[in-house]
Amino acid sequence: MERILDRLAQLISITSVTSDETEIRDRLAGLLDQMGLTTDSFDADLGSITSDPAFPGMEVERSTLPVVIARLNPGAEGTHPLLSGHIDVVPPGDPRSWTSDPFEPRVEGDRMYGRGACDMKGGVVAILETLEHLVASGHRGPVTVAFVPSEEDGGSGTLAAIRRGIEATVAVIPEPTSLQVVTAHAGAITFRLVIPGKAAHAAVRTEGVSALDGLETIRRALAADERHRNTDETDPRMVALGLPYPTIIGQISGGVWASSVIDAVEIRGRYGVRMGQDAAGAAEDLASCLERAWEGDPFLADHPMDFEVFGASFDSCGIPDTHDLPVSLGRSIEAVTGAASKPVGLPAGTDMRLLVNEAKIPTVLYGPGDLRVAHAADEYVRPSEVATCAEVLTHWVRSLP
Repeated sequence: MERILDRLAQLISITSVTSDETEIRDRLAGLLDQMGLTTDSFDADLGSITSDPAFPGMEVERSTLPVVIARLNPGAEGTHPLLSGHIDVVPPGDPRSWTSDPFEPRVEGDRMYGRGACDMKGGVVAILETLEHLVASGHRGPVTVAFVPSEEDGGSGTLAAIRRGIEATVAVIPEPTSLQVVTAHAGAITFRLVIPGKAAHAAVRTEGVSALDGLETIRRALAADERHRNTDETDPRMVALGLPYPTIIGQISGGVWASSVIDAVEIRGRYGVRMGQDAAGAAEDLASCLERAWEGDPFLADHPMDFEVFGASFDSCGIPDTHDLPVSLGRSIEAVTGAASKPVGLPAGTDMRLLVNEAKIPTVLYGPGDLRVAHAADEYVRPSEVATCAEVLTHWVRSLP
């Protein structure tokens, strides 16, 4: 446990906010070298990645895309697992919302606090601990590890690792799943829409048309669409989530003067990608929803719609619960913890969909931490969960034929 606590503290103290991951990549590459793995540490070519047909988009500007891939027993025969984790974290937000400095790790009870503790430096440390166990036991089978940037804004790091030529039969990403096996997840796209109005002086406001009225039309349409898309779902893993495909308006801006009727409002939001659907299909659903609402509003119908999907896009993905990967991992969970494991779904997008859809590597999520505290102030992970995850992954890798 001491090694887990020390490495968690080391990694949390590195401010690896998305687009600034070189320091943590280099720290991890050094640890992998010390363990005796064959290490490939590189900066992917941004031009090649952004022009790739599978480029998943980005939310922030960056000058580097630092990746490290390491191999234990390269060339050995047998089932070849990949353990992958992202090394970037989201910004901490208002520091006043934190009990302590988000990049100064703090232990309180059975929790270690800090930005990225849950999402997903706890999972990264679980991978390191798994490797320590495997090396110490003289494991002879092949294992590949990838630590990648840019997951939080699309997944370009994993795409770069795929294009580098990672080879694996199966993969596990220890994202925060509360130590449940995730075999399916939704996706998401982000969008921008400008809603017009007609300016007028506040004293004669009825001479104008407030863009807020159009916003309410759009809000109702999105709410109805969200209900329809979620109640129509039949995959039991997603149905169990209650709201697997949420739609939100996360940003609103508009107005130029307190005593003027608002003549335009810009909104930005997130729209879910349903199981069996890619980001392009979700974009078509969203555009159809907005177009129907637009044409049904007398004022909006007389104005062109300024709408776009932009930034990162996450397709949905899944593998059958009966696949050998979740079945074998479930056996290891039961062997280590004594508890049975039932695969579940996730309402968020991850790099899993790139490994499944692009690299054709069957993949699941299984890791320490509660998704509800990821991206939040006072984010934390339980080191005991990190240790359990590492024990399960070690048992699982050793059990592979």
